[in-house]
Amino acid sequence: MSLWTSLEPASTTVDPGGSTTVRLRLRNTGDVVDEYRFEAVGSLASWTAVEPQSLRLYPGTTGAVELTFSPPRTPDATAGPNPYAVRITPTEHPEATTVPEGNLTITPFTEMRAELVPPTVKGRFRGRPRLAVDNLGNTKLTASLSGSDNGDQLSYELHPSNVQIEPGRAAFVKTTLRPRQITWFGAAERRPYTLAVRRSGGTSTDVEGTYVQRGFLPRWLAAFLSILMALAITFVILWIAYKPQVSSAATEKPEGGVTTLAPSPTPEAPKAPSAEASTPAATETQPAGGAGSDGGGAEEKETKAPERTAATAVQQLAAKDPSGRHICYRAFVKGQGWTDAVCDGETAGTVGKQTPLKAVNIAVAGTKGTAGSAFVHDPASSNGEGHFPKPWSGVKDGVDHYLGSTKKGAPDLLGFTINVDGGKGPVCQTAHVHKDGWLSLACDEPGSGFDFAYTGTHDNDSWIEAVKLTV
Repeated sequence: MSLWTSLEPASTTVDPGGSTTVRLRLRNTGDVVDEYRFEAVGSLASWTAVEPQSLRLYPGTTGAVELTFSPPRTPDATAGPNPYAVRITPTEHPEATTVPEGNLTITPFTEMRAELVPPTVKGRFRGRPRLAVDNLGNTKLTASLSGSDNGDQLSYELHPSNVQIEPGRAAFVKTTLRPRQITWFGAAERRPYTLAVRRSGGTSTDVEGTYVQRGFLPRWLAAFLSILMALAITFVILWIAYKPQVSSAATEKPEGGVTTLAPSPTPEAPKAPSAEASTPAATETQPAGGAGSDGGGAEEKETKAPERTAATAVQQLAAKDPSGRHICYRAFVKGQGWTDAVCDGETAGTVGKQTPLKAVNIAVAGTKGTAGSAFVHDPASSNGEGHFPKPWSGVKDGVDHYLGSTKKGAPDLLGFTINVDGGKGPVCQTAHVHKDGWLSLACDEPGSGFDFAYTGTHDNDSWIEAVKLTV
């Protein structure tokens, strides 16, 4: 059996979100009638449709099938040349499989999303929101950041001020807002501001937020101090105007040196002590069951073993390895509660049981602490994605850190951000996502601007089922 094939064209180009078609021509150069089955293989197989999926040819005849490529407009559609292949299996001779190969070039596209977490911050001397920048395109994103407001009432510190984000990843920018003038008294003032994310060679995306500047001293305290001062001044004036006259009641000693003493009172007979006084007061209480009891009347209380949290587990590791770096964690599974604490790359949660996590409990040793924020389901979302409901929080080494909520009716945990301090190495993470399986291992890059690692999904219709962490 022999077969001749030809791809027309062998190389083509397609835009993400669009489609293109390549024709595969083949001729049966053998001497028997055969039926050929077609199957797309390689990294583009999930975006490739073959029509028809089988073809029957007589000896010496030629046929054709069409390959339709439809890459989605997502970061998964990697920009640039992507090889593809089609496996052709003859029914009569399955061992004589042919795999013609071609090349599909996916054009680049840029898409970015930026969000302030939280959008409104309050403070007297500063505010510390965070700016989350997501690269939704299929090429690396390079952008610079700046802040502005009407009237130049605020100053801005952005770290880092420039970011480079791989496709499908996110970067978090720490922002510090400081008012140029301090409000000593009075009500809080709202100061709108804008953070601009400007792509290299592209347009700028503006994210608006609000800084609520509180007065250093509340208005009621100023009124109270004014009234108190007025009362003090009034008291001093009245004291000066109506100063009391002090006179001495002492008299001079009579001449002759004779003094007259008042008669002493007649002594009374001593009274007999009363019955109450003769009875000594009881000052001690006997234990339950009476003195000399053998303990039959008292029951011993049952003691409950303390909960083994992530901090308990990491403290035990640190005691055995004081100079090492360790991370311990556990997961709160919906309907099941907290799992056992595990450490250094072990699995916390359930895999393949379609059971979402509600919260995670993390503790570290040897890293000078950890910080993070939970990304949860958002029922009010307009774009089908979750949100960060609470600001970034952090703890020191050996202290429990909780992300998410274990309250009844709390939203499902879609993912979370995490970093560690100390500069001795990164924190790495992976999560098992509903319908997606285990994600690839991702680590932050301390000191390079990528000081935060995100694990999980942004999709409101999904959730994470298990996590693994290492430091």
